[in-house]
Order: sequence, then C-alpha cells, then structure tokens
Amino acid sequence: MSWQKLTLYMMVLSALAIHGACADGEQTCDAESPCEGADGEEQDVGCGCSALNRQKSGETVESEKEKYRSDHVSQIDEATYPRTNQMVLLKGDTFTMGTDEPKIPLDGEYPTREITLDSFYFDVYETTNAEFEHFVNATGYVTEAERFGDSFVLEARISEEVKKDITQAVAAAPWWLPVKGADWRHPEGPDTDIKARMDHPAVHTSWNDAVEYCQWAGKRLPTEAEWEFAARGGLKNRLFPWGNKLTPKGEHRMNIWQGTFPTENTAEDGYAGTAPVTSFPPNKYGLYNTVGNVWEWVSDWWTVNHEPTPQTNPTGPASGNDKVKKGGSYMCHLSYCYRYRCEARSQNTVDSSAANLGFRCAADKLPDNIECNNC
Repeated sequence: MSWQKLTLYMMVLSALAIHGACADGEQTCDAESPCEGADGEEQDVGCGCSALNRQKSGETVESEKEKYRSDHVSQIDEATYPRTNQMVLLKGDTFTMGTDEPKIPLDGEYPTREITLDSFYFDVYETTNAEFEHFVNATGYVTEAERFGDSFVLEARISEEVKKDITQAVAAAPWWLPVKGADWRHPEGPDTDIKARMDHPAVHTSWNDAVEYCQWAGKRLPTEAEWEFAARGGLKNRLFPWGNKLTPKGEHRMNIWQGTFPTENTAEDGYAGTAPVTSFPPNKYGLYNTVGNVWEWVSDWWTVNHEPTPQTNPTGPASGNDKVKKGGSYMCHLSYCYRYRCEARSQNTVDSSAANLGFRCAADKLPDNIECNNC
C-alpha cells in the first residue's frame, strides 16, 4: 500500500473512531480490555491530559523579575538522594521511527520513516525532584504552575479537603481538576509535599520550565527522533523498550495504571502515582522509565503529518501551537490511553503542566561535572 493510500485509510479510520468517556450502554472498559463501541471495535479515548492546556497560553504570567526569587528553602538530603543527572552516549545510527500499524492514528504515529541521527548524550533518568531542587537552589527559578497559581491533578489523588474548594473540571476529562497550589513541590495540592519523593520525577513542569532547567544544566531537550531512538534501546519494530509483551514472564516493566480507569488503580506494578526514577529494569541503552511513570517533553512542535522519506537529524516543524510529549505515564491504561509505547505521542501547549508531566534532557556535548555511564 502506498504512503498516500495508507494516509487516506488512516484518516477514514480516525474519522470513524469514537473518542469519549466510557458510559453505560455506550462503551465497555475493564482492566484487561480496551474500550469498545457497540460494534466491539477497539478504541482509544485518552486519559485527557492533552486537553490540559492553559486557557490563555503564551500570556505573560507575571513580570520577568518574578520568574526568579531567593527565598527558597532546600529540601535536598544528598546522603539519602544521590545525584541522578548521569547521561549515556548514544552513537549516531539509522533507525526506523514511527509505525505502519498505528494504535491511535489520530496521533500521527505513522508512517515509518528511516531516520539517521548524529551521536548525542541522553539522560539516564527522568529529571527528579532532587535534581530540579538543585536548579531552583542555584537560580531561584519559579515554575509556571507556581506563577499561574494552579495545575492539574487526577481527582482520585486529591484530598477531600482540597476538593471542597474546586468548582471546575476539564470538560473532555472530568477526572482532571485544576488545583490551586499544585506544583512540583506539592504534587497533589497544597496539603502534599515531596519530602519522601525526592527521587521521583519532578512533575507540574511545563515545556518552558523544562527548557530553563536543561539550559541551566548545559543540556537541551531531545528531539522527538532522538527520544524515540533512545527509548527503543536498539530494538526494531517493538511496542516497548524490551519487546512486545507487556509483562514478560509476569514481571512489570513500567509504571502504568492497573484496574479500572479513572476510579481504581490496583497498583499491581507497585505504584499508584509516580515511582522513583530508578524503578524497573533499564533498556539495552541503560535508560530507565522511558515509557510509563511520567510523560516527557521533547523539543518538537506537534504535527501529525510525517513524510515517509529518509531524514537526517529531523527537528520537526518550524512552528506550531503545541509541543510533543512522549512515553505515557502512570495514568495510562489500555482502555483509555494506550500511549506507553515507543512510537506513541501526545501534545500540550508550552505552558501546560500536570501531575503526570515531566522531562529529561539530551546534549550534543557532555556538560562539565556530568558523569557519562558508558563513555
């Protein structure tokens, strides 16, 4: 089938797909099966996190001088939480990006294309609260969630006391609530903290926040092509960084949702929310949690139109409205957000933040004082 015909075919499939919340008499979902319509056809309705955009995206939140402050009190205990800013060198190579069997055609997962990349460095771990704390201690940076005054949190993880003051929800995904005082230091709202989660990924970080951190660290955000190359770990045409089986030999390899989304997470993988960034086995490149745990920002502007021709060091469109995020999160479930796959992707505006959104960095040159695990 030609690429043009495949594109038309996928557009037709996408037009026929139903993207909405499961409801009695309309769709059925459970922990083992995807959402199905009346005809029994598999559908993905999404966890709704791509809808968590600021209503006035791009508007200046506060004056530039209020972007930094000097009254931050550090919570780092380096004896308990050693540095996790190590990188690996990924040598230049050619790989197959995307898929010709997309699970969610509307996301632009197809077609496959031959991508050649130069060598680059890639963070071994997602950026932790401890590492983000180092950045804030050094610069006084204030995240956009803090400057806006709120961020999005899953209803099931919010205390009843905090819920009393919430009067809004995301129409397309009512399980997401805007919580005043939710930010990277207070992941589920003002009555929560990160004292016992310094080795968990920093969340409620916007794309702009991630860029600021990476620049401070002498790094940058990876391109989508670099991210997917790294996540695949040298494997070809596989769903996950370790192969095609979700739980090989019955073992959980990533932090995603088990149970019935969004009301019950049985946490069979050991975690109901974020997990320490060192959890689960790494892929063959020595990288941890490239799928599951938290979504990870990349540098590319969002598009669902990809040329099937070979490309070298692609960086995505020159402009756009949303930025790409990769890897899925602890909120992903087969029935709602089957995006914890290497080729899967989603998007948000540059100032969006949520309790399942984080990042890791890349670099062309190894920054000073950063350990390389395979150099």
